[in-house]
Amino acid sequence: MSNILIIEDEAAIRRVLTKIISEENDDYVVSEASDGLEGIEKISKNDYDLVLCDIKMPKMDGVEVLERIKKLKPEIPFVMISGHGDLDTAVNTMRLGAFDYISKPPDLNRLLNTVRNALDRKKLVVENKRLKKKVSKKYQMIGESDAINHIKDMIDKVAPTDARVLITGPNGTGKEIVAHWLHEKSDRTKAPMIEVNCAAIPSELIESELFGHVKGSFTGANKDRAGKFEAANGGTIFLDEIGDMSLSAQAKVLRALQESKVSRVGSDKDIKVNVRVIAATNKDLTQEIAQGRFREDLYHRLAVILINVPALNDRREDIPLLVDFFANQIATEHGTAAKVFTQGALDKLKAYDWTGNIRELRNVIERLLILGGKKVSEADVKMFATK
Repeated sequence: MSNILIIEDEAAIRRVLTKIISEENDDYVVSEASDGLEGIEKISKNDYDLVLCDIKMPKMDGVEVLERIKKLKPEIPFVMISGHGDLDTAVNTMRLGAFDYISKPPDLNRLLNTVRNALDRKKLVVENKRLKKKVSKKYQMIGESDAINHIKDMIDKVAPTDARVLITGPNGTGKEIVAHWLHEKSDRTKAPMIEVNCAAIPSELIESELFGHVKGSFTGANKDRAGKFEAANGGTIFLDEIGDMSLSAQAKVLRALQESKVSRVGSDKDIKVNVRVIAATNKDLTQEIAQGRFREDLYHRLAVILINVPALNDRREDIPLLVDFFANQIATEHGTAAKVFTQGALDKLKAYDWTGNIRELRNVIERLLILGGKKVSEADVKMFATK
């Protein structure tokens, strides 16, 4: 069902609009308000998917209604209704956030198309919010140990800046979660965060992946293609496992950081980019530098801020919280009830040698939920959590 409110002081026009919209779709539920004050009162008390609002009304005009509601419930699309002499005002309302405007007397096709489009837009806004919440849940940072609280404090201080961050730590510790938190808490959160796994891309393709290429620059380059740096313009690029990047690609990344410019493979044209760079690695880059596999000048460009994510064995006090989080998350994914872990099971898990870190812990929890008893016991852990 789509709830639609019509705010219009002329009763005859209100009735016509209500009749047209109601008869168009059985799922449209139309309410009416005779002036701006009544409209604001109804919107504050009810959830509407669309508001059609006249501009010239007594007590309060449509422009003021729009301004107030955009502060109260900014997600509601507003369609302004204007007389022929009010088009300049109607255009101004678009700048204030109105979805569209229609003129009196309304053209039937234009009216219904506008209603459909506005409702579709509302659905997209709601879906985007739902997906963003889902993404945020996916990248939760679970733990209250001193090490994790220190990382959280670092993120709060660093995220609002454009400082480059190098995240270090063993595989499976959650370095990508730190990167996502840095992006989501930054001023760039409305722009994209583009992830590049440098270890997963063949060395001969990494430059094309990062910087793009022009048609004919190499075999298989059938058309121009933008790279990840261009895609991340205005936002963040996350270079995961940067220790595996080739030296030639490192040189180009260094130039991009120094000059805020990239050039596609096969082109000498510079493209300006405004990108925040976050990198991560499980390698000791100082050793990689000593062995000639990583550029020292690039390291110093990347490591303005260093954040080390500890191994799970170094923050065992967080394991009960992680177990509870994963047990509920996995149960939701499977459509089953979450199981309780006995204290003996938790103690056994805390004593386990987590060489695979949090990634291994999640796999073990999933195995225990499937194979363990109604309550996951110490015996279950001994049987199903062994390597």
